[in-house]
Amino acid sequence: MSDNDFRAHSPRLQGENLEANLRLVDALGRVAERLGATTSQVAIARVAAQGDDMAPLVWARRRERLTESLGGATLTLDAEALQEIEEALPAGATADGALCRPSLATLDSER
Repeated sequence: MSDNDFRAHSPRLQGENLEANLRLVDALGRVAERLGATTSQVAIARVAAQGDDMAPLVWARRRERLTESLGGATLTLDAEALQEIEEALPAGATADGALCRPSLATLDSER
């Protein structure tokens, strides 16, 4: 990862935070493997399953990754998958999530 890549400077992707967050990604990957999907597809489907007022945001550097990720829009997660994800990724489970709150506050389109 180059120094110009924002991920190289993100507290979420450093030291113990990186290790903790990679464990969460691994758990999500296990669900994806069981469903025959990719981790990004399961992540997108999980956000979409949270309700009609939720919209997954997809970012990709390459067209093939975007195409892959968009497959999550048609993936339906069963109750078992949703439970497994919730157990692996409970609210607030990401390491250093508090640092994102100021940025997230700027995304409120209702203001």
